[in-house]
Amino acid sequence: MISSSQTTAYLAKILIYPIKSLDGILIPQASILKSGALKHDRRWAMFDEQGKYINGKRNSKIYQLRALFDEKDLTNIRLEVEGTSNKIEANLARDRSQLESWLSNYFGIPVSLKENKLSGFPDDTSASGPTIISTATLETIANWFDELSVAEMRRRLRANLEINGVPAFWEDHLFANTNQWVNFQIGDVFFQGINPCQRCIVPTKDSQTGKITEKFQQHFITKRKETLPDWVNTSQFNHFYRVSVNTKISTSEVDKCLKVGDKLEIIGIEET
Repeated sequence: MISSSQTTAYLAKILIYPIKSLDGILIPQASILKSGALKHDRRWAMFDEQGKYINGKRNSKIYQLRALFDEKDLTNIRLEVEGTSNKIEANLARDRSQLESWLSNYFGIPVSLKENKLSGFPDDTSASGPTIISTATLETIANWFDELSVAEMRRRLRANLEINGVPAFWEDHLFANTNQWVNFQIGDVFFQGINPCQRCIVPTKDSQTGKITEKFQQHFITKRKETLPDWVNTSQFNHFYRVSVNTKISTSEVDKCLKVGDKLEIIGIEET
């Protein structure tokens, strides 16, 4: 067993995705919302006429769409279609109708852009805290595939918090049985580790083109099973297409701040 006490885990990167399903941005610190999400993460989302998300699972055109955010004001955005002169610069708060028109023209369907500044639009509403992965895990998974870089794997898995100072899959210490959670803290913020994140079709596709990596899921499952540390609690693995950790953060942590460089310390396991 790899003892968590023998490592010095620290927060190496914070990534948020202001518009759900579009490009992320690295930030040096992030505050906690009442919902447990990171401020500005998935704050906006694109919807079709049926009220369904426009995302990489359902619309391949999303992969050619680049989003660049102003680091000083994340409401300022430039959207551009990869390899073309088709772009728009706008403010998400003031210019929503112009952005919706531009997006509708690009996708070829009516698009509405909605905002939820209180909780964002999390993938897992029962574990709405930031997702966590280690740098070593990203490096290991990238090595499973001949042509995939660490940066590309990071874009595909879209975790919020990346920790370093630990070996691959060390973050699997942050979940226990289905009826338990692991209490831990990063800096001054207290977390509950819930389960290993179940992956969808998105990681199987190139983050910039949408081209499918052949047999990605099958190979991932085989290698994840082969390399699963012997100390991992397997009760959470009904299949092995899971990586990174889903978390919750209680309302007591609202407005606290995570900073790059903060240490991660495991406190213990608690019954739900």
